[in-house]
Amino acid sequence: MLEQLFKLKENESTVRIEVVAGITTFLTMAYIIFVNPQILSAAKMPADAVFVSTCVAAAIGCFLMAFLANYPIALAPGMGLNAYFAFGVVGGMGYTWQVALGCVFISGVIFFIISVLPIREWIVNAIPKSLKMAIAAGIGLFLALIALKNGGIVVGDTNTLVKHGDLKSWPVLMTVLGFALIVALEYRKIMGGVIVGILVVTAVSILAGQQKFAGIFDLPPSIGPVFLQMDLAGAMKAGLIVVVFAFLFVDLFDNTGTLIALAHRGGFMRKDGTVPRLHRALMADSAAAMAGAAVGTSTTTSYIESASGINAGGRTGLTAATVGVLFLLALFIAPLAGSIPAYATAPALLYVACLMARGLVEVEWDDITEAAPAVITALGMPFTFSIADGIAFGFISYAGIKLVAGRWSDIHPAVGILAVLFVIKYLVIG
Repeated sequence: MLEQLFKLKENESTVRIEVVAGITTFLTMAYIIFVNPQILSAAKMPADAVFVSTCVAAAIGCFLMAFLANYPIALAPGMGLNAYFAFGVVGGMGYTWQVALGCVFISGVIFFIISVLPIREWIVNAIPKSLKMAIAAGIGLFLALIALKNGGIVVGDTNTLVKHGDLKSWPVLMTVLGFALIVALEYRKIMGGVIVGILVVTAVSILAGQQKFAGIFDLPPSIGPVFLQMDLAGAMKAGLIVVVFAFLFVDLFDNTGTLIALAHRGGFMRKDGTVPRLHRALMADSAAAMAGAAVGTSTTTSYIESASGINAGGRTGLTAATVGVLFLLALFIAPLAGSIPAYATAPALLYVACLMARGLVEVEWDDITEAAPAVITALGMPFTFSIADGIAFGFISYAGIKLVAGRWSDIHPAVGILAVLFVIKYLVIG
């Protein structure tokens, strides 16, 4: 049955190789089951229910990728988009988390439609590479600010906006310890370095009496408080168009870039640079985003950490299916997830931020008309505490700078249209 479903012989793999690859991928991305509830709880979502929805959404996404596209690529609620959900849409704009879930669902529907139609290629090819890289880096800087805030390293200040916190406090010391440990483990290529860092900080805090231990295993909490709670009517409001667009835009480029990078790493890419079954992979991804919103979590997306499983020999959807099963088994460690303090997950956020920030390397620094909009995009996200505003600033500045510099031919029609729409949005809605 497995041979028929996943074509193991054709892909020169075995059940054992695929299962080991799945376990490897799971260990590198399992930190999300601890981090996601912490982040979405800032949006006043019940952490226990979000823990369940995180595991369920990840499992559904992995199974969709396994059976629709037969790729060894795992999915889970995406980093960056969950922070934008909690701190941007709910915390910053004041919308309810139910409305935010509605925006995620609608963006998933649009993503599914453009994945079926040839619109996706047109949009992806329209956006300049510098802006694409800046968006990824900007999300990383956004995550870094949240990590430093959660760890107590950066606090608010009425005079200077921000300043450092009490650097001798327990949360700060544990954040520094966790970050150093994660970086060291990842440098030494220790499998599951991120999750080890989270658990070590938690264990030290419990032993020091700074955190209560709730246990490890128990029956899963109820998913009821967040299941099918998305407010689609509220998400249809005109002011939320930019929010839906932000979810869609980041998911589209993040997924396309991740899938292409993983296809190249796994040797799936054809000689002409195309990726077989890419449309199926994108359909699986967009369907996972819709399913994730339905079960009560932020955008579900492909994880670059899947590269660890590919490096371990994973070549088929059986790897992704294995990850999905492991996420379902993780439902029974809810007490452990509840024992993890926010400062234990802050190092993981900061580490992911470091990885994402390297996108700035690929900006065309020798061309100031490309570099300046990229910098504005990347800095706009943390300084406005909004991924959507960072994207908008990037498009507006790119079109404006190119126009004034006499480089109007560099402006793709899609970029120009979006820049104008963003300007109208700020003038009319604010």
